[in-house]
Amino acid sequence: MPVPSVSSAPAIPAAELPPATVTALYRHPVKGLSPEALDAVELTAGAYFPNDRLYAVENGPSGFDPAEPSYRQKTAFLMLMRDARLAALASRYDAATATLTLSLDGHEVVVANLSTPEGRAEVEAFLTFYMAEEARGPLKLLTAPDDFRFTDSLRSGFLSLLNLESVRDLGARMEAELDPRRFRMNLHLEGWPAGAELELSGARLDVGTARIAILKRTERCAAVNVNPATAARDLNVVKGLVSAYGHADCGIYAKVVRSGRVQVGDTIRPAAD
Repeated sequence: MPVPSVSSAPAIPAAELPPATVTALYRHPVKGLSPEALDAVELTAGAYFPNDRLYAVENGPSGFDPAEPSYRQKTAFLMLMRDARLAALASRYDAATATLTLSLDGHEVVVANLSTPEGRAEVEAFLTFYMAEEARGPLKLLTAPDDFRFTDSLRSGFLSLLNLESVRDLGARMEAELDPRRFRMNLHLEGWPAGAELELSGARLDVGTARIAILKRTERCAAVNVNPATAARDLNVVKGLVSAYGHADCGIYAKVVRSGRVQVGDTIRPAAD
């Protein structure tokens, strides 16, 4: 029996959305590398999700200038859309000491302080070896200056939200189980109907003690085709989105408009005022 179309369902006004629950929080300290699960996070009004996309690995000279940072296409960096083998690396970042740990098959292969030239060189050397012929030139670890992050959308990529019911709906249509980590979002939520989040542009929501404003939908690229558990490009999720809904959007971007703490288990509801 065909699955009913979410696209044909009437939009639910933000004020009428049922409360949702934060089920997971993730940050991605190095663009393209694995997510880190968090129990809680302190959000700051006007700022990016803490320590998310704080670093990127430049894949050949891109002209990025940290003194005058500007957007570069994701193809300038190592990224899952092209470099699926990155998903096999487990990364862990200690923000207090700026220490990055990379593991492969359960074994630590790099432990480096990214605040030092020596630490960055160690990461660069390992990734150059690991990526082999997929490296298009010298690999260089870049650090985001203040008020800048290596997101795919500088105008809206402050914070991202993923509705798990939307992921399940897409999986049912594709007849496949989709790991939500494919979508590389900061906040996973449970409790909204599938697709409800896509009509929330402009809405304000209270999450924990913070308040966020929804900016836009998140258009997906081929990075979501990579299985985060196996590092295999095993499904065409972008094609699945377009076939099911007529667009490639999954998830939403938001900005923080009131500072506050968010933790797993917190409620998400329309702003009270």
